[in-house]
Amino acid sequence: MSTTKTIKAFSLAAAVAAMAFSEMSVAQTSGKSAALISDIASKISAQRIEKNIRKLVSFETRNTLSDQKSETRGIGAARRWIKSELESCAKANGANGSRMKVEFDEHIAQQAVRIPQPTQLVNVVATLPGTQAASVDRLYVVSGHYDSMPSSPVDGETTAPGANDDASGTAAVIELACVMSQYQFDATLVFMTVAGEEQGLIGASFWAKAAKAKGLNVAGMITNDIIGNSKSPDGTVIKNRVRLFAEGVFPSKEMSDDTLTIMRSGGENDFPTRQLARFIKEAAERNIPNMTVDMIYRRDRYLRGGDHTPFLEAGYAAVRLTEPVEDYRHQHQNPRLENGVQLGDLPEFVDFDYVANVTRVNAAALAALALGPAAPKEVQMETLTLENDSTLRWKANGEPDMAGYKIVWRDTTAAYWQHSQDVGNVTRATVKGISKDNVIFGVVAYDKDGNASVATYPVPFRLR
Repeated sequence: MSTTKTIKAFSLAAAVAAMAFSEMSVAQTSGKSAALISDIASKISAQRIEKNIRKLVSFETRNTLSDQKSETRGIGAARRWIKSELESCAKANGANGSRMKVEFDEHIAQQAVRIPQPTQLVNVVATLPGTQAASVDRLYVVSGHYDSMPSSPVDGETTAPGANDDASGTAAVIELACVMSQYQFDATLVFMTVAGEEQGLIGASFWAKAAKAKGLNVAGMITNDIIGNSKSPDGTVIKNRVRLFAEGVFPSKEMSDDTLTIMRSGGENDFPTRQLARFIKEAAERNIPNMTVDMIYRRDRYLRGGDHTPFLEAGYAAVRLTEPVEDYRHQHQNPRLENGVQLGDLPEFVDFDYVANVTRVNAAALAALALGPAAPKEVQMETLTLENDSTLRWKANGEPDMAGYKIVWRDTTAAYWQHSQDVGNVTRATVKGISKDNVIFGVVAYDKDGNASVATYPVPFRLR
C-alpha cells in the first residue's frame, strides 16, 4: 500500500473510531445525584445572602487590624457572628444527620509589611465529614475572606464595608454550609471564612501550611473573592457568567522530574488544577441553567491575589471564582463622594441575585466532587511499541461502590474533553484507532450511581 493510501486508511479508521463516541460529560451524574444537586441549588437563597452581606457590612470595618473585643464593630465581632451563624445551621440540621463541626482556627500573625505588630488572626471553619469510610479523608475546601480594607490595608479605624470584597464570598460560604449540611456526601466538605487576606493571604496560608504538614488530602479548593457585582463601569450588565481562574504549571525555579515528564509529553494543560477547573465548569453548567463558567488560564488577575494561592503553593489543586468585570471604584476605597461619583465597597453596588447564582455554581461543583470517587492514581500511557492504538493503565480506586472507568480524550488544541470510551471496571484498556501522538488522554472513575471523578492525565510508561 502506498504512503498516501496508508495515511488515508489511518485517517478513516481514526474518524470512524471518534464518531463511535459522542461528545461526553466527564462529570456525569445519575438522575438521583442530579436531582440532589438540583434540590441543593433550589435552596440557595438570595434573600439570606443579602441579609448576611448587610450584617457583615454593619460591623463598619472588618480590617484584620480593627477592634477584636467590641461586640458591634470590627473583625472580632464579625468572626463571632459568623461562628454563631454556622453553629446555628449545624444545630438546625442535626436532625437530618448533619455532623458539621464549627471551630475557630486561631493564629498569631507576626509583624510584617501589612502587620505593624503581632496580631491575633482567626479563621472560622465548618467541617462536614464525609459518610464513606474510603472517602472521608478526601477534602474539598471552599472559602471566602471576611476581612475588609479601606484605601490603606493597615488602617483598622476607617470604615471599610467590604460588601463585595469579600462579604459576597463570605456570605456564599455561609449559605453553602447552611444548605449543604442538610445532606450527606461521600467525601468531606470544609467551609472556611478566613481573615488576613488583605494583609497578604495570611489566614489561608496558615490553614494550607498546616494541612500540608498534617498530610491532609485536599483534593480541591475553591475560593470566592469579589463575586457580587454584575455591572461593569461602562454600565454593561452581565448576570450569567463568572470567571474561574486556574493555574497551569506551578511556577518554580526548578521543575521536579514528574513535572518535566508531564511537560515533555504535552500535558502542560493537564495538571490537577486545570483538571479540577474543567470538572467545575462542566458540573456547574450542566446543573445551573443559564450560568457560564469562563475558565481563565492563569493563577489570578494582574496585580491581585487570592486565597487559593497558598493552597497552590502547598501543592493542592485550587481555583478562584470572581465576577466577570470588576469595578475598581468599589474596591479598596475609603467610602466617599468624589466629583459626583460614589466610591467605596457598599451594599448598593452588590447584585444579590448574582451572588446567589455564583453560590449555586459552587454548590453544584462541590456536590459533584464530594459525591463522586477520587481521581484515578498512577495513570500511565504505555509506550512499549510503535502503534496507532493507545493503551492506558492505572491503579484501582478503593471506594466500595466503584463501577468502572472511562478513558477520555480531546484534540491537543481543545480546552475540554470531547470524547470518551467506557472500559468497565478494569485497570488497563486500549482505545483502538486513536493514536496517543495526536490527542490528549485522561482517565475518569465512576461509581454505581454514575458520579464521575476529576480526570487524571497519563504519564508515559515504558519498560526499562
